[in-house]
Amino acid sequence: MTSSSIEPRDYERTAPRRVAFLGLGVMGHPMAGHLLKAGHAVTVYNRTASKSEAWCAEFKGAGTVKRAETPREAAQGAELVFCCVGNDDDLRSVVLGDEGALAGMQPGAVFVDHTTASAAVARELCAGARALGLQFVDAPVSGGQAGAQKGVLTVMCGGDQAAFDAMRPVAMAYARACTRIGDSGAGQLAKMVNQTCIAGMVQGLSEAIAFGLQAGLDMPLVLDVIGKGAAQSWQMDNRGKTMALGRFDFGFAVDWMRKDLGLVLDEAKRNGALLPVTALVDQFYAEVQRSGGRRWDTSSLITRLVPPRKA
Repeated sequence: MTSSSIEPRDYERTAPRRVAFLGLGVMGHPMAGHLLKAGHAVTVYNRTASKSEAWCAEFKGAGTVKRAETPREAAQGAELVFCCVGNDDDLRSVVLGDEGALAGMQPGAVFVDHTTASAAVARELCAGARALGLQFVDAPVSGGQAGAQKGVLTVMCGGDQAAFDAMRPVAMAYARACTRIGDSGAGQLAKMVNQTCIAGMVQGLSEAIAFGLQAGLDMPLVLDVIGKGAAQSWQMDNRGKTMALGRFDFGFAVDWMRKDLGLVLDEAKRNGALLPVTALVDQFYAEVQRSGGRRWDTSSLITRLVPPRKA
């Protein structure tokens, strides 16, 4: 069967491992697929069982696959347990408790959390894992759904060096870079830096495109020209032309961005960082949500300045 949710790529050679993957959403589904294609035996769990059933059906024949009914069952016998869910509460629900992953993990195993969550929950779960003789790495990712499908995500990690060294060769199945930033929580803090940068860049790009359209310029041409100079960015290269065309039915949803910016602003209150632009852009995204754009791509920020085109 063709594994259509992932794109072919060359994998770094590493010893096959027994792994589990919890959470098969738009990111987890292809990430787990790359783990299997890289030669690892993969057990999957998803709260909505139909998603894990669909994953197993898609990748049947590509390697050793198994579906578990609970996170604990998925984690039993796994050397590494990967996870990508929605938020702090979702993460606790699959990690803690009698049916949580920690209850099923073997001593020395590593839990790798790819959820974009708070640094506080990362430290909380890391302490809980250590108390059980387990290891924990907070490892949020950047690159979006397309990066997950292509296996070229950027992974920012927090945790002990030994735990990072154990997970990195396996995580490279779906990453182009996997870097330890520091101790527990550092990966989540680095992801907050990433999202802060993106918020400001998308707002700046939105204003620039709106200005160019109002001036009557050929914006695809303008973007081609300035994209070869100092204004170039990933957002311009990958979202600029679709923003000018009013297309937002893909990519990283506004709801997810608001969740992430909420984490950033909460952390800033704790550490005293001043983020006036980020706070403003967060409110701009709230306007997009209220206008019906909850599931639009984050580049839909431009709709505050240029009304979306009617289909």
